[in-house]
Amino acid sequence: MNAIFKNIKGDKALWAVVALLALFSFLPVYSASSNLAYLYGDGNTLKFLIKHASHLFLGFAIIYGVHRMPYHYFRGLSIIMIPIVLIFLAYTLAQGTTIGGANASRWMRIPFVGIKFQTSTLASVVLMIYVARYLSRIKEKVVTFKETILPLWVPVFLVVGLILPANFSTSAMIFSMVLMLCFLGGYPWKYLLGIVGVGIAGLLLFIVVGRVIPGPIQVKIQTWENRVSNYWSGDKSNKEANYQIERAKIAIASGGVVGVGAGKSVMKNLLPQSSSDFIYAIIVEEYGLIGALSLLFLYLLLLFRIVIVAHKADTIFGKLLAIGVGLPIVFQALINMAVAVELFPVTGQTLPLISSGGTSIWMTCLAIGIVLSVSKKREEILEQQEKDENPLAVLSEAL
Repeated sequence: MNAIFKNIKGDKALWAVVALLALFSFLPVYSASSNLAYLYGDGNTLKFLIKHASHLFLGFAIIYGVHRMPYHYFRGLSIIMIPIVLIFLAYTLAQGTTIGGANASRWMRIPFVGIKFQTSTLASVVLMIYVARYLSRIKEKVVTFKETILPLWVPVFLVVGLILPANFSTSAMIFSMVLMLCFLGGYPWKYLLGIVGVGIAGLLLFIVVGRVIPGPIQVKIQTWENRVSNYWSGDKSNKEANYQIERAKIAIASGGVVGVGAGKSVMKNLLPQSSSDFIYAIIVEEYGLIGALSLLFLYLLLLFRIVIVAHKADTIFGKLLAIGVGLPIVFQALINMAVAVELFPVTGQTLPLISSGGTSIWMTCLAIGIVLSVSKKREEILEQQEKDENPLAVLSEAL
């Protein structure tokens, strides 16, 4: 154990924030999983806690392993992984999984293992690394829009397009994060406006075509429209569409300032996805305004440390890499919280490092490991500078 801690490198504050979020997650997950235990099991909630613990254990193993890798390795890996990710997404979409008549092809089952894997989460991390790599290459160059179409925007639109039929919120978030990274990376804003226009036109075309062709995509589009229209109109007559958000609001209102206490939530038994998509509402009910703001503070602190790591990175690629894979974590957390308090339409995004679910935890940990790898490089440079400035200290250590 001491050897492991000795080999932990990178931003210590970032390690601490991630560890705090992971440790805190046990309480709400254990509490919120009680309804799943009684609905789909024998009432044994301990197995859900053990499952969550195993996901986090593997997640931290991923962080540890990834953060030990030199971050420039990810530059080449992203080129290799992009076609693999596209194959995964195409295979996932081709499965044609439906729930309630709507397209729900989000998971790919790994053969011989029986584990379901959400391919869009892996695609998100890989695509952000790929975009960071490309932007770092053209940083000091003058490029035309035509030159960037094939190496940059074709992979982006392929990834987003393959995710869109089954998961609009994830595809929209990935597209938004790519645009933000391109803006921060110095990509010409006039080209970005054109890309936004192309993206909107593509989405409208998909909706128009999908609405006239009967099938799972038509049902999915109708679900999107219902969620958005109910949110903007404030129509409360559609009880089925407002079921989740109304119970989430009741849970939040019940929490007050200090909450009803750990494990004492009532709405966890009535709120669907209480251990994943709407876990923030359960947290507010049990820990009140204090717990809600404390969790928000941790995510903002996570954002602050990611920005610090990016600022101190020794290369343009390191800066863009840290921002590219780190920013979506906080962005997803803010979206999840906004949905719970009805500041945003229902999206189905989980709360990173808090919600139950293997793939989301593992891919979040992968992204965090990459950010720590960037910060580790900065530490190594500083250590080398100290050795160069004080050779006697190095000699004494050797003796």
